[in-house]
Amino acid sequence: MIQSFEPTVNQPKQVDYLRISLIDRCNFRCQYCMPEEAELNYILQQDLLTNEELLTLIREVFIPAGFTRFRLTGGEPLIRPGVMELVRAIASLDQVEDLAMTTNGFLLAKMASDLYEAGLRRLNISLDSLNADTFDWLVGRNGQSLWSQVWAGIQQAYQVGFDPLKLNVVVIPGVNDHEVLDLASLTIDRKWHVRFIEFMPIGNHQLFSDRAWVPSEELRQRIRDRWGLEAGKVRGNGPADVFQIPGALGTLGFISQMSECFCDRCNRMRLSADGWLRPCLLNETGQIDLKTALRNGVTFSKLLEQVQNLLVIKPEINYKGRESGTLTGTYSRTMSQIGG
Repeated sequence: MIQSFEPTVNQPKQVDYLRISLIDRCNFRCQYCMPEEAELNYILQQDLLTNEELLTLIREVFIPAGFTRFRLTGGEPLIRPGVMELVRAIASLDQVEDLAMTTNGFLLAKMASDLYEAGLRRLNISLDSLNADTFDWLVGRNGQSLWSQVWAGIQQAYQVGFDPLKLNVVVIPGVNDHEVLDLASLTIDRKWHVRFIEFMPIGNHQLFSDRAWVPSEELRQRIRDRWGLEAGKVRGNGPADVFQIPGALGTLGFISQMSECFCDRCNRMRLSADGWLRPCLLNETGQIDLKTALRNGVTFSKLLEQVQNLLVIKPEINYKGRESGTLTGTYSRTMSQIGG
């Protein structure tokens, strides 16, 4: 059963939040996630965790390990077969305090109502531009005018009652950074929560090398200069520093993994669609192959022990090699394969 909660903002948290990638495929091919030059070897159907395997790991391993908050990601989670049944099954578990989803929004216009009825209450929707041409380029579908369908999905999700409704914006210099004020203004008269995310060098080395990132403080200053900015608060599990335009209905969040390290308050792990548990987005060491272990008959108690051991060493993994990982390192998987 989903319970309401109000976390303390910007305080160290217990690692109780698991991001679950349901599929590494997507109906978009975003420049920062699945760039055209990247050679993607999609996970075969038989190598994906099945719905039953996912539910078994949640019930028998992750909940006993202390995880109570879950986010479904991709790729694009809404193209996963059986996604509605999976949402309903996870939402019905008594120990689950929060269930959310990150989506590109393309299928939301027709699926938002059913997702809400299944028990999902929180959505993060990617909206990197308000300009249709820029949007189409960013999602790798030039000239296909996908923006209007995503916008319709956002409107439908809002009308259905998703709250908080968050919009994720990956800010890329020279591409969409000039739209920051327009995107921020969406929060003034709507109870929407815009999240500005610093561009990261995962699976997109060419674009990152060419563009780099815009520090969050620079974006905040632009907004201060226009409207002012004050501390804000919204329900969520992530590392965003939350602010608000004075008098606005919604909030502005800044996820500053490049310029403002938040490893000390990281409360999450990631499970890939093929069953690898990853303790840190920016460091590929310490991963556990839970799918293979599960299919080979390893006991739940042994799997739980492995996860608990990984939780113990997670702080060291978070910091170890972070600078080389974010500045000069290479990554064997794209963002879509990791689960974001």
